[in-house]
Amino acid sequence: MDKKDLTEADIRSKFLKPAIERAGWDDIHQIREEVSITDGRIVVRGKLMFRGKSKRADYVLNYLPNRPVAVIEAKDNKHSIGADVQQALNYAEMLNPPFAFSSNGDGFIFHDCTGMTFCDRLETALTQTNASSTKPSTQPFRIRRRRNEL
Repeated sequence: MDKKDLTEADIRSKFLKPAIERAGWDDIHQIREEVSITDGRIVVRGKLMFRGKSKRADYVLNYLPNRPVAVIEAKDNKHSIGADVQQALNYAEMLNPPFAFSSNGDGFIFHDCTGMTFCDRLETALTQTNASSTKPSTQPFRIRRRRNEL
């Protein structure tokens, strides 16, 4: 099957979630999927009122309960790796985690939002090891949990 034929949900379940779990994140306590960030904009038209679509982050990684460390946004493989960068950064501003990621299943764009780098935000491209290949890409994707640094 061609990766371009997969939906965003397929990319999340077949590539992103396994990469996060391989990096040592606990599925039960630390990984949250489809996290609602807003309830949706209130739209008023005459006497009619309704809510617009809510904003949801694909993944939020928590160090401790309600302590987000990273937000991860996914797109299907028809988009570039960085297609969701702005959306990930917007969600990071709302949730205030130090890191944001964007991915299409081929690799990740990593943003350091701590402001502790020489520039306001540091962006780095990461590759992901293809699980079906015996020969890995240049470097496997890892989100390290460093308890002593948080």
